[in-house]
Amino acid sequence: MPKLGFIGTGPVGTAFAVNLSQRGYQVIGAFDVVREAAQRFADDVSGCQVYEKAQDLADSADMVFITTPDDIIPRVAAEITWRAGQSAVHCSGASTVHSLEPAAEQGVMVGSIHPCQTFAGREQAIANLPGSTFAIEAEGPIKKTLTEIAKALDGDWVYLTSDDKALYHAAACIACNYFYTLVSTATDLWQNFGKTSEEATKAYIPLLQGSVNNIAKMGFPGCLTGPIARGDIKTIQRHLAALEKSAPDILPLYRELGLKTIPIGIAKGTLSESNAEELRALLAGP
Repeated sequence: MPKLGFIGTGPVGTAFAVNLSQRGYQVIGAFDVVREAAQRFADDVSGCQVYEKAQDLADSADMVFITTPDDIIPRVAAEITWRAGQSAVHCSGASTVHSLEPAAEQGVMVGSIHPCQTFAGREQAIANLPGSTFAIEAEGPIKKTLTEIAKALDGDWVYLTSDDKALYHAAACIACNYFYTLVSTATDLWQNFGKTSEEATKAYIPLLQGSVNNIAKMGFPGCLTGPIARGDIKTIQRHLAALEKSAPDILPLYRELGLKTIPIGIAKGTLSESNAEELRALLAGP
């Protein structure tokens, strides 16, 4: 089993190191330009020490995880003198293995493993990582090693090419980051009838949890509920009128989401084609 070292000690690197250490991997050390961050990382990982230089860490490790911000990955890879038999890995969702080209040019095996997961902070990252799906971009022996890491973390995995990465990451942003945006938009609407966003958030948590459970248990299109799934045209008319009166800036978003929902309703079998056509005309607007 390779000796692991981490350059960059934010939530993602910490989550990998803590969980892999708990599963028998040897995490020998960490380096970060902010020494306090590296020390906090080392305190969380048994047997891990803080290195004063990235090169010293690379000299001691067999596999180096570069878990820095994406734009810094190529520079870190270029500043290190690598040795034969080493591996360099990053955990970026959008960056490809080409960002590790300076290491590859020195004969090092390179790869990336990105958890399809959300990391809002260190503790949440450590708790959320196991069971994730990991997107792996690699060839040769390191592909097997990264797959074994995904298995050790109780995860599933998918293999991607460099051409896949940007679209893969954009899709994840829609599912996660823009999900937050949608919920925030919905909670803000409560202010129009004298309630706070905090009250709305409290009300929506069970609804959102139920929605996730529906996706997990029923999948698409069976999970879809609501007026479009039912073909309830009058309700959609009321929604449009209310938004036009109280939040006209939200109307374009509501219309676009509604149009994207129609095919799911049709696929579920609860939305007739005639009602779907009427909804398309209604949501398309004047």
